[in-house]
Amino acid sequence: MDRSATAIRQLEARSAEHIASGRLSARHVAIEDFTLDDGDEPFDLVVAFRVGALDGRHPRAGEAALARIVAATRPHARLFIDGGSPLREVPVPRSA
Repeated sequence: MDRSATAIRQLEARSAEHIASGRLSARHVAIEDFTLDDGDEPFDLVVAFRVGALDGRHPRAGEAALARIVAATRPHARLFIDGGSPLREVPVPRSA
């Protein structure tokens, strides 16, 4: 998923084989607007690169993004964000 239509077009062009096999899909959407489509399985893993809503650049969008991630992931899902080497793991906020 990416908010950039250009990035999605590039992914689709470079990964056509993986998309055709069903191992990869692409969605043009901002993380703070993301919802699972009918039939989509929740995610076990989320990895975010240069996502301002998650790396602290846009805190208000970050709150919305985390709510969308919670709704689209399994209870044991893990979230990793770029910001160094290695990636930084961020807890997925679940209510008790």
